[in-house]
Amino acid sequence: MSAGTPPRAPTLLGSIVLGGASCIFTVNFTHPIELVKTRMQVSGDGLATVIGATFRNEGVGAFWKGIVWAWGREGSYASIKLGAYGPVRDAIGAGGKDAPFYLKFAAGALTGGVGSIIGNPFDVLKTIAQANKGKSVGLATLVGNMYHDQGISGFYRGATANVLRACVLNATKMGCYDISKGYVADLSGWKRNDPRTVFASGVVAGFFMTCTVSPFDRVRTALMNQPTDRKIYKGFIDCFFVTIQEQGVFSLWRGFVPIWARFAPTATIQLLTIEALYQMCGYKTL
Repeated sequence: MSAGTPPRAPTLLGSIVLGGASCIFTVNFTHPIELVKTRMQVSGDGLATVIGATFRNEGVGAFWKGIVWAWGREGSYASIKLGAYGPVRDAIGAGGKDAPFYLKFAAGALTGGVGSIIGNPFDVLKTIAQANKGKSVGLATLVGNMYHDQGISGFYRGATANVLRACVLNATKMGCYDISKGYVADLSGWKRNDPRTVFASGVVAGFFMTCTVSPFDRVRTALMNQPTDRKIYKGFIDCFFVTIQEQGVFSLWRGFVPIWARFAPTATIQLLTIEALYQMCGYKTL
């Protein structure tokens, strides 16, 4: 972009591509945290126990189990939830500084929900691969077993919980981030596209994401980690109430620390990366 040329609004497709690149880059660093969180939710063990047992029994490489499925998830679901937010937000009239917060949240919920439907199969396979404490199962075997036992519907197990989670997550993430940028810029005097503004706003968004998403994440993990040859729960509502009855209400926030430890850096790195890519391509930032 030449000097003096104002940045242009990104196209929907171009923004999705940049969003996907940002998310795939980020997940390589945060995947081990996601694995620990998933195993805590499945086993009920504490943070130190899960990390110690995983390292002792499976080695360092185990922390990246399921990374291929994570790449697929980030390239499908996450690329839409992050990349499509800006164009969708602007399309519904929420791009202005003083736009109502509920419109920003609506844009985040819409892009998150659509992305989760597309990325659900990768989410299911990633969750199974991460929860597996034995020898890693090959890609073809994992897909084949799922299809043989449950058909196409098996790849969409937990879809209701996943869509609800994605709507809440992305509405909180992008809405809080967008609003926080304004407050941080006003209080600090930094520009909205300043990396310090992006970083601080990403940390704020990561905290509120953890508070709102943890119960949905807990139920989603339980649904997706069911054996490929049978179903333990009838659906989202059944899993939700069974979890509360058997383990208590606060079990819905099990794994809060690793979820926060994942969300905060994930949101921050993703947002720093996509904002930098926007500027490199001559697009206006969020």
